[in-house]
Amino acid sequence: RMAAVQSKSTLLGLQKVELFRGLDSYSLREIAAQCKWTRCRRNEYVMRREDIGRDVYLVIAGTLRITAAAGRGRRIILDDVGAGGIFGEHSALDGRGPLADVRALRESLVGSIPGEVFRSIVASHASVRERLLQRLTGSLRELTDRLLELGAQPVQRRIRIELLRRARIAGVEANRSCLDPAPTHYEVASRIGTAREQVTRELSCLVRQGVLERAGRALVLRDVAALEQLAAEAAFD
Repeated sequence: RMAAVQSKSTLLGLQKVELFRGLDSYSLREIAAQCKWTRCRRNEYVMRREDIGRDVYLVIAGTLRITAAAGRGRRIILDDVGAGGIFGEHSALDGRGPLADVRALRESLVGSIPGEVFRSIVASHASVRERLLQRLTGSLRELTDRLLELGAQPVQRRIRIELLRRARIAGVEANRSCLDPAPTHYEVASRIGTAREQVTRELSCLVRQGVLERAGRALVLRDVAALEQLAAEAAFD
């Protein structure tokens, strides 16, 4: 009875994985049978850049953060992966080590499959191949845009663009958005490649201008349109 319940729950979990969307139940059961399931504690590392493993990880629940060391104790946030996402596919495809470190932001459930099994799945299912190619192409475009942003845009503009990105995720209503909880200054700095002190100065400036407002643990964007205008103006500073 317990095995049947577990089998059903893992099957439902795999249905959340975007890469496997549309696969029939038989194929998903075959994949589930080859998965190792792990419940990760908050702040626990699931993958380190120096690891030699080639497993691919499927996120069923929770959120994990991909980061890379940037020297002098600083880290760059590359991405956050939520339910339905995957990571580790690059190592499975090219046989080299992981690109970055991955740790759980909160308690998370992940399934891992050996790299050779992942390659076999990709070879056997055209829909998985197509989605993987789209994913890799999308990542390349996103990283190119980010590289251009980091290299060519002033810090002020990068901070404002990051706030706008978070506002869109949180939702904008009546030209306002509430980021709850507010991102830490260190987190913003790590995502856009700057120092925490620069983020602190810019946020304080935006508060004085009435664009932002601190409300307990939240950060309220009082005028999203004004922030968009300020971001556009910063491009020419």
